[in-house]
Amino acid sequence: MNARIGLLIPSSNTSVEPEFYRALPPEVTLHTARLYLQQISEETIAGMLAELESQGKLLATADVDVIMLGAVSPGFLRGLGYDRALSARIAAATGKPASTTATALLEALQHLNVTRIAIGAPYDKGVSDIASRFLQTNGIEVARTRELGLRENLDVGRLDPQSAYEMGLQLDTDQAQAIVFAGTNWRTMAITERLEAKIGKPVISTTAAALWSALRIVGWRGALAGQGQLLRAV
Repeated sequence: MNARIGLLIPSSNTSVEPEFYRALPPEVTLHTARLYLQQISEETIAGMLAELESQGKLLATADVDVIMLGAVSPGFLRGLGYDRALSARIAAATGKPASTTATALLEALQHLNVTRIAIGAPYDKGVSDIASRFLQTNGIEVARTRELGLRENLDVGRLDPQSAYEMGLQLDTDQAQAIVFAGTNWRTMAITERLEAKIGKPVISTTAAALWSALRIVGWRGALAGQGQLLRAV
């Protein structure tokens, strides 16, 4: 089969596209549009959504098979159900199947039978707390959190993947069934397999969750080697 994934991403995101490219099967292509964002805060994340419909319509002209909001924080902003409300906005504006990275994360956790997590984020505690509240209202217990405190999204994209590996070791606790890395501009997929082997439990990058969900929506099924437990069986 051949399919096209459409991805709406923050304008300053430099990592999500390369991570998708490296993992995608050759018969599935990636096409992106950008939503303005430079600094990471609750206000700027909300402001980014003003362009959701207009950029989604542009992306739909590439005849993509799905449109995924490739940023996780927007779906966290307004609590229970807000992620799906954003998907509905995109679908209504574009006529295309749509989802969000926040929804994809919830679906991935359910797929792996995970209800207790530790979550690491590159941004500050204020934004991280929004993520924790969203997950908890959706029935996911957050046992531990760690943040790097970054506010400039370009700085997040400059982080070495080793930063995620080291944080993952700090996050690991017997109270968590899995480690989650939140933030699609943080290069985390390269260390997923190594960290899973070290700690003996699933490691879920929000980028990997978005990729997994988008592939399932377009009907692709198979295994993506070297990308962690979630992507071993799409």
